[in-house]
Amino acid sequence: MLIVRAPLRITLGGGGTDLPSYYREHGGFCVSAAIDKYVYVTVTRPFVPGIYLKYSEIEKANYISAVKHPMIRKALSWQPLKEKTDLSQIEITTLADIPAGTGLGSSGSFAVALTKALYTHWRWMGSPELIAQMACELEQGGKQDPYIAAYGG
Repeated sequence: MLIVRAPLRITLGGGGTDLPSYYREHGGFCVSAAIDKYVYVTVTRPFVPGIYLKYSEIEKANYISAVKHPMIRKALSWQPLKEKTDLSQIEITTLADIPAGTGLGSSGSFAVALTKALYTHWRWMGSPELIAQMACELEQGGKQDPYIAAYGG
């Protein structure tokens, strides 16, 4: 079983300047700090084939395309081809120290923890820069949350 965590963050200034619609025209600058509260993602291989997901809902799917959670579905689509030909056999559980919607960047932290967990599960190497880039692709929001989660802590 893999257990990965990514820190949540507080923004001290510049929030919103990390959105592409803003920084492409005006530039951006954020001051953030990782805190000692985390989002956790566990990955394990269950005894039977299938994709088992436990987050605010519980899902069971036989194929990646049937996964309802959009970020998990997209992240699972990155898996190596040989694993895609096997009926996927993975269980992903997510937990957090603080509930979603608190403004502490939990979706960015979730994207980072999920990316780190899957990269480790597939035995891929990922620098903090690569993990942050991939998490930005998953989250499709600003850059401050994934970058502070990937480098912070």
